[in-house]
Amino acid sequence: MSHAPDARFETRAIHAAQEPNADNGALMTPVYFNSTYAQDAPGEPRQGYEYSRTTNPTRTVLERCLADLESAPHGLCFASGLAAIACLLQRLESGARIVAGNDLYGGTHRLFMKCFGRFGLRFDFVDTSDLSQVERALKAGPSAYLYLETPTNPLLKLSDIAACSRLAKQHGALTVVDNTFATPYLQRPLEQGADVVVHSLTKYLGGHSDVVGGALLLRDDKLRAELAFHQNAVGAQFGPMDAFLVLRGLKTLHVRMDRHVSNAQAVARHLEQSPLVDRVIYPGLPSHPQHALAQRQMKGPGGMVSFELKGGVEAGVAFCKATRVFTLAESLGGVESLIEVPPIMTHAAIPAETRRAAGLADGLVRLSVGIEHEADLLADLERGFAAVRALGGARARV
Repeated sequence: MSHAPDARFETRAIHAAQEPNADNGALMTPVYFNSTYAQDAPGEPRQGYEYSRTTNPTRTVLERCLADLESAPHGLCFASGLAAIACLLQRLESGARIVAGNDLYGGTHRLFMKCFGRFGLRFDFVDTSDLSQVERALKAGPSAYLYLETPTNPLLKLSDIAACSRLAKQHGALTVVDNTFATPYLQRPLEQGADVVVHSLTKYLGGHSDVVGGALLLRDDKLRAELAFHQNAVGAQFGPMDAFLVLRGLKTLHVRMDRHVSNAQAVARHLEQSPLVDRVIYPGLPSHPQHALAQRQMKGPGGMVSFELKGGVEAGVAFCKATRVFTLAESLGGVESLIEVPPIMTHAAIPAETRRAAGLADGLVRLSVGIEHEADLLADLERGFAAVRALGGARARV
């Protein structure tokens, strides 16, 4: 964005790496539906474009825009968030060790243990919100990565990115941060010492539940070259139409995130007042054990809320089935509000004993709070509570 290099985030999300077409003035980045490109001479591609598995002009613009927003020189986009994470693992040799949080997205845990564990990669899971556990794990042996989600999915624990990154550097490990829940609007891990940022573009960055994608953002030139090699060799590239959709979504990211946050705060406060709720988990509440860290590390506490009902999993299922504005569905980060029960949906791939050891109760309910009217969301929660009360009444009659 040559015309405003010192612009603020909101402006860069709209303009970064995007200029009107020099030939015809078209304002929006075109969708380049190409598999291959004409060359000026054998081995002389124009602007480096020779085959769309390797590079595509629409994808390039998105990668540059995302890199700008995460304060990174380099960005790489993939067919999904898991494809992006897999690329990080593909560069490692058998026997490499990764220290990771014990409260990860179920798909990430499955990728680690069932896909890459069989090839000799070793994973040690610890509570990365506890710096003493992180330090102990890093001291236990050489590690390739310290892998963090912050906030975590679905328990919304926070890791101190700056402190964890310092510990990782002391022990020769790269710090990788999945920043999907926060987005670069609310949190920028590279500015706090991390080495690589992971995003699921499917979520807030796309923002409309109509695209699946992933991204890696990083600063190191050599690491970027390694990852780009694996991106091209494996072929889990991001298509041009999907790249266009995410570019469009980024233009309203700041507007949407402000509404996600304000609605989530209202929902969390409402849940906390209900006698039917055992626990509400939201970094924006003073009751969250890392509320102070959230205020220091993040611009805002995000749009995700988790809670436990006193009736356990049966109450959680009844609650989810009763809502009408909150749609019962997996995924998150779209303009619409979603509700799910992680132990039997997004995190079902994690063994029950592992989930419980990490504090993920069987009856936990996770909300992705959308941008609908606040009053409609709160009224919908009351529909859920009515179903839980009816369930209690039915039990009493039995």
